[in-house]
Amino acid sequence: MMRTPFTWDDLQFFLAVARSGQLSTAARQLRTSHATVSRRIDRLEFSLKVKLFERNPRGYVLTPLGHRFVETAEKVEQEAERLQEEISGGSSLQRGVVRLSAPEGFSNFFLAQKLPDLTTRYPNISLELVTIQQIMALSRKEADLAVVLDPPKAGPYYFEQLTEYQLGIFGSEAYLAQHGPPASAEDLLSHAFIGYIQDMIFAPGLDYLGDIHPRIRPGFQSSSIFSQLTATRNGLGLCVLPMFITRQYPELRPVLPDVLLRRHYWIACHHDLLQVARVRSVMEFLRSSIVSNAEAFLPPANRQDVAGKA
Repeated sequence: MMRTPFTWDDLQFFLAVARSGQLSTAARQLRTSHATVSRRIDRLEFSLKVKLFERNPRGYVLTPLGHRFVETAEKVEQEAERLQEEISGGSSLQRGVVRLSAPEGFSNFFLAQKLPDLTTRYPNISLELVTIQQIMALSRKEADLAVVLDPPKAGPYYFEQLTEYQLGIFGSEAYLAQHGPPASAEDLLSHAFIGYIQDMIFAPGLDYLGDIHPRIRPGFQSSSIFSQLTATRNGLGLCVLPMFITRQYPELRPVLPDVLLRRHYWIACHHDLLQVARVRSVMEFLRSSIVSNAEAFLPPANRQDVAGKA
């Protein structure tokens, strides 16, 4: 029987499955169906007369030959991207889906405002923004990129720090007018507090109140920073909030301005995805957006004041 020649499209399907290990994830990225991905992988293996994947209930696992074939396919991918850039005169032709997992605060109060710029720069990239970060697993490649508060401790991941950001204690004008501002950390114990649900804190960086005072017990707790912000604006109590959020709400007033916390945002992805042009493009967009808005996250006047605090 004549061998069917494979095409560049077949290599795109191969790389999507190789990087995700899941037909469903590859289908989402390629905007096609699970069945189509399966057929294209079968066709590629038939054309090459080799077995590139072992199929098991957990997904598709590369064979030793499949691992070697990834390097070749990525070289073809990079050359195809270079050719596209040359043909387009340097304008980006990056296209496809990128799923980004990011904390609710970062997503809703910063990144969402920058999405028009992303669309203008990369009109062919479709962004899926997931804010339920605790259910996204980079290890299973459920997300292509993740903005996290704590970098991965181990595993095949690339990560880099995006920015530091500063937090303080805030209350609404109405709440402070009624209860008076605290004059010391001990005074905080006589105030109502708002915070995260302790056993649902998915990142150590979100555990703020113990750093403010070990005996603070919040009266209202929520897993959502948006709910905490709304409760604070409605006068329910004091709350530790990032300053890049509170600067958008002038009715919120800082209390104990010398009590500051510092946290970090990191960008992380699986090493396999670093070669994907659309993923690299979104990473670069995040970097440049942070640089352009550095003062929102850590005002220059406070950078040395925050140093060493956590």
